[in-house]
Amino acid sequence: MIALQCRECQRQYPTDLSYVCEECFGPLDVVYDYSKLVVKRETFEDRPKNLWRYHELLPIEDKNSIVDLGAGYTPLHRADRLAKRLGLQNLFIKNDTVNPTYSFKDRPASVAVSKARELGLSAVGSPSTGNLASATAAHAARAGLPCYVFIPFDIEPAKVVQASTYGAEIIAINGTYDDANKLASQAGELYNLGIVNGNIRPYYVEGSKTLAFEVCEQLGWIPPDHVIVPTGSGALLCAIRKGFYEFERLGLIKSNEVKISSAQPVGCSPIVDALQQGRTSVTPVERPQTLAKSLAIGDPGDGEFAVKNVRESGGFGEKVNDEELRQAIHLLASTEGIFAEPGGVVSVAVLSKLIDAGRIDPDELVVCYVTGNGLKTPEAISIEGIQPAVVEPKLEVLAQIIRR
Repeated sequence: MIALQCRECQRQYPTDLSYVCEECFGPLDVVYDYSKLVVKRETFEDRPKNLWRYHELLPIEDKNSIVDLGAGYTPLHRADRLAKRLGLQNLFIKNDTVNPTYSFKDRPASVAVSKARELGLSAVGSPSTGNLASATAAHAARAGLPCYVFIPFDIEPAKVVQASTYGAEIIAINGTYDDANKLASQAGELYNLGIVNGNIRPYYVEGSKTLAFEVCEQLGWIPPDHVIVPTGSGALLCAIRKGFYEFERLGLIKSNEVKISSAQPVGCSPIVDALQQGRTSVTPVERPQTLAKSLAIGDPGDGEFAVKNVRESGGFGEKVNDEELRQAIHLLASTEGIFAEPGGVVSVAVLSKLIDAGRIDPDELVVCYVTGNGLKTPEAISIEGIQPAVVEPKLEVLAQIIRR
């Protein structure tokens, strides 16, 4: 790591608590000196199976600052039964439902809280639609730092319980995620809080690119043909593309021609709308209405950059409604044994639509990123409709139930 650099005008800044360019107000990204990074495929062979196995490409200078709960190196699940159902030959699920707090947010939270510790901050926080609240709170607990999370008042109850159990101070906002985000940013400035996706954002987003690193390594150092990414703010999609780029730049993979498609829910799809309408700008959604609350970010901070990355990669944007999300939850669980929340399974729901539209070739090697666990949102499926019938404990009643 050598600097923070503006994504718009390329002006560079020191690697401190900066996140917005003073000249053009563009976002800042971490820049590395790749010529000084000596890593080979063999470098990673005997390292711990978590995201910190790639520490040379993460923005922590003092390893003693690392806050590690074991996030990362999650299963790349070969989904043969689902592939057969959809008419594909090579389908994989990158299963981030099994991270320590059961979502991909453990990756950026681990890096951000580590950086907060390295920078000497006394407390951390985050605005969140739920998953980041839990991830930040868990890593803050591990680091011994106070944690303040700002959430919309109507997020799923299980996520509120989870974050509060880790000891976070929950600040429920009478408004949307965007309202919570604004208040958290102001609190970060006033109280010197490390807002993980605010004033620590340049470092925070680096954690998510490990999803690209792991997929390449788990596929035998061969990048996939096509990946489908659940998209809220757009940061995850941009980070994944950066990860593929860095592995190519370092010679760890031969080429980076991965098509990246954005998956969003109907009711909050500003990035997909821009892609489908041929626009470069993103029109905010004032009041998101979707079952996928973890993706209900109406004014995505990295929206225009996500649009640019999808187009440059040759990917697509597609959206799905609430019923299609419910169907995808059942489909993934019943074929592959993976239970995902609506925001996590949106990639599988979009996969079906892209296949129907002829945008995915049956022979392509496809990876769906599944980013959150279904136990976080049990109310997303019809609980009333799956209550089992009560029967007498007699063998003869099974004749009507068990299929031979």
